Parts: sequence; C-alpha cells; structure tokens
Amino acid sequence: MYRYDEVDHRLVRERVVQFRDQTRRFLAGELSEDEFRPLRLMNGLYIQRHAPMLRVAIPYGHLRSEQLRKLADIARRYDKGYGHFTTRQNIQFNWPALESVPDILEELSTVEMHAIQTSGNCVRNTTTDAFAGVADDELFDPRPYCEIIRQWSTMHPEFTFLPRKFKIAVSGSVEDRAATMVHDIGLHVSRNEAGEAGFKVIVGGGLGRTPMVGEVIREFLPRQHLLTYLDAVLRVYNRFGRRDNKYKARIKILVKALTREGFAAKVEDEWRHLKDGPATLRDEDVVHYASFFGDPAYKMLADDPAELSGPLAEDKAFARWFERNTRGHRLSGYRSVVLSLKETGAPPGDISAEQMEAAADWAERFGFGELRVAHEQNLVLPDVEQKDLYTLWLEARQLRMATPNIGLLTDIISCPGGDFCSLANARSIPVANAIQKTFDDLDYLYDLGDIACNFSGCMNACGHHHIGNIGILGVDKNGEEWYQITLGGSQGSDTAIGKVIGPSFAQADVPVAFSKIMQVYIERRQNGERFIETLRRLGAEPFKERVYAPVH
Repeated sequence: MYRYDEVDHRLVRERVVQFRDQTRRFLAGELSEDEFRPLRLMNGLYIQRHAPMLRVAIPYGHLRSEQLRKLADIARRYDKGYGHFTTRQNIQFNWPALESVPDILEELSTVEMHAIQTSGNCVRNTTTDAFAGVADDELFDPRPYCEIIRQWSTMHPEFTFLPRKFKIAVSGSVEDRAATMVHDIGLHVSRNEAGEAGFKVIVGGGLGRTPMVGEVIREFLPRQHLLTYLDAVLRVYNRFGRRDNKYKARIKILVKALTREGFAAKVEDEWRHLKDGPATLRDEDVVHYASFFGDPAYKMLADDPAELSGPLAEDKAFARWFERNTRGHRLSGYRSVVLSLKETGAPPGDISAEQMEAAADWAERFGFGELRVAHEQNLVLPDVEQKDLYTLWLEARQLRMATPNIGLLTDIISCPGGDFCSLANARSIPVANAIQKTFDDLDYLYDLGDIACNFSGCMNACGHHHIGNIGILGVDKNGEEWYQITLGGSQGSDTAIGKVIGPSFAQADVPVAFSKIMQVYIERRQNGERFIETLRRLGAEPFKERVYAPVH
C-alpha cells in the first residue's frame, strides 16, 4: 500500500487544524449555516436525518490492519460502535457529535487517513477491483495508477469546484469488477499490439435521475499520457458542463448533448495543448508508485493442501463457504477471502467495532496485514494460504462474517436509506432484511444461483439499483414509503440499465414480489441459465404478469 511522505502528512495535519477552527467558529455563532456548509462538505461531513454523518476516505478500498483498528476505536468512542461501508469503498460513521469531528479527523491522520474530497463537487474517491493485484485474470495491476490519480486529484486547484461531483473507476482485469461503465470516467487497463501498457477511456456513465452507460472516447491511451488526458476531460467538463441545473450538471448530460464524437473531439483538441507537458508520466514515476504495491513475502506453495482438501470433503457448510466466499489467486497455494457483511438481519454493509478488530487480526495472522473494501460492501482478505482457510472460516462464523452468500440474492448492495439519510424517500434496511429472511434457506438460495440485488432509498442511486439484476428504488407517494422494482440491470462487460416493471409496492409486498419473480425464473430457466440470462431470453413480461396478477 501507498505510505504517506512528509508532504502528505503536512497536508492532512494542516487540514485538521483548519477545520477545527472552522468548526469552533460555527459553534460559536461566528459562521452561519450557509457559510459552514461548504466547509464541512469539503471534509466529508453531512447533516443527516438524526445526526451528522462523517464519510472517511479509503483510497481505492485499501486498508492496513492498524487503520481498521483505528476505525474500530473511533466507532466505539465517537459513534455507536459500528460503521457502514459504501459502494465507493469508503466508510461512514452515522452518529458522531459535530464538536467531536475535528478530534476524529486528527486521530485518522495518525494512521494516514482523512475525509478530504469524500463530498463536494470535486473528484471523489477513485475506486477499483477489490481483488486488484491478486486476481488471476488481471492484465496488469491498476493500483499504482489509482494512487497516481488520487494524488493528481487531491485538492487540484482547477477541479475543486466542478459543476457536480465526479467519480473515476479503474479496472485491471478481464472481468470488470469495478462498475467502470457507470462512472463519470471509467478506465480499462489494456495493451496495444506492441505490448505497451495503456487504458481504454470511457466517459459519461452514471446513475441517479438519468442513468446512462458510458461511451468509449478513446480505445487506447498510452499510460504516460494518463494525467494529461484526464486534465483534458475535466477541462472540457469544467468549461461546458451545466451549472444552472444540478440535475443536468453531470458529465453524462454533456456527453449526450455533444454526442460521443463531439465530446471526444473537444477532449482531443484540449489535449493537444497538454500532451507531453509537465504532467506526462515518466517511467520512473510509474516505477516509484508501483513500488508501494510490490508483492509481499509470498511462499512457494502447492494448491489443495491436506488442511483444505480434508475439511472440503467432510464439512458441507465449509465447502459452501469456500465455493461462494473465496476466489482464485494468481499464485498457487493462496485464495482471496470475502468476509460477508450480509448476515440475515444485519444492515448490508454495516460492520461493528468488534468485527473490525477481528478482521484486522485475521489480516495479520492469515495474510500480510492488508484488507480491501469491495464496492459490494463486503471486506476482502486478499492473500490467505489455503491451509488456513478452515481455521479462518471457523473464526469468521463466530463473528457473523461467514454467511456463504457472496453473489447470491441476499448479498444485497444497499444505501442506509431513510433510517439515516435526509435525502431518502424510503427506508432500505427493513426491506433488505425482509428479503434476506424470505430467502434464508441456503439450499433454495444456491439453487437460484447468481443474482445481483441492489437497493437505493432515493433517486440518487447510492445503492446502484439501476445495475442490479433486480433493483429496488424507494419512492414517496403522498408521504408514504413505496418501492419500485426494476429488472435486467447488470454491470461488467455487459453493463445494462434495468427497466421498471410496473407500479410500486408497499413495504410488506416487496418480498412477495421477489418470491413471484423467483418462481417464474425456476419454472422457465433452461440448461442451468443464470437469472439474468433467463430474463434476457424471456423479457420482463412473464415476470411482470406473475408479479402483478395476485398483488394488484
């Protein structure tokens, strides 16, 4: 992982001192709410339904064990004993006292963490694959480039006050596990015919009120030109993006208005003035940042040791967990482990201080002291020796972090919804819990197979509901909470936006509707089709007919 140098330490320390004084002045009545709002948002502090919410940056989802322990300590001392991982791989604390936030930020600075640019109309946290660096389908490691982007974008004087917030995602593997197609900028690592490293550049993706899949504006960008080209994209957006209507201010609206070709032409024209300029990456720059992500002290190991093969043959529950919650590693003898934060009855993505401390311990005992936050709101231990998997599973079960449901219907991506967020139209946690309880039979859940369920409490789509195979959107009807269902969304190489199937449902009817959808799937699927494959073959009409006939 990247480690701070003196410039980083100084920047974060000075920001803490600055915000402490701003908070003091606000509490003393020297700053109005309107004056304080942009200052607190620049430091990741929101005012939610019941209390302030602090969003802490976790760059590209990477955590050291001591950082996770610090987050656990903050959760205990300043919050209600837990945090919430988000789809941008950050963590949110939902209950800090306003006057304590500068203290929290000061404590975060001691472990090289902060909340800078987790809010506001700036470049937000760059995200990537939670398995970056260890995935067995990786073309090359995207993490050094994520760090380069982080440093370029942090407090960039030209891009601090963009028309709207701006999100970048990088994928380094054959399979896109970073939802790059629905980001303002998506970058796919690639190599040209000469073997040179570079990126496919996708611009104009996004969800929210106007969901769109991004457009490829450059098939191959040599890696040395990464920052100059990003500068060109952001300059075009900063110049031509709308500022008169926040609902039409995202770059996706600009790309659509100009057309892909028109937008790309403006970027290329701007890039002519920047190409080969001071921001061009030198080979030594790439080597420097790549050095922070070198291999740890891996061992030469064989696959399928007796400590693994025996329990797999003898313990069905462990075998299920191994199938669902571990994935292949690029080196033999290792697996990556997903610690599920989707136990039935628990708010998706929430993690207690006790669980954080246990995960930090496992990262050190069974790995190299590193963890990843997945955009699906689970935790990943990237480097676990296969011989240790059974011991890890036994311990993770005790901490309720071994639910064998990764990729299944109950592995729900969800925002906190109306229980916390002042923007939400409806609560998401009770409905997510009801769906989990309805499909709590593991045999049935495994028979259903891979199904992505995403839930947002409002049109801002923090739960990415548009790209769930099944999406749920909380809506307000005359002051009452209702829930709209979409079908057919997906992410990855076949990214698609789901379609609303019909009128919204009352809270109690959502699990019933899900059951009806699953009944149609089981009856009509062919040759082991996945849910999304059956849906695309049949279309939504058979599902819609079954759902609405008995309900409406």
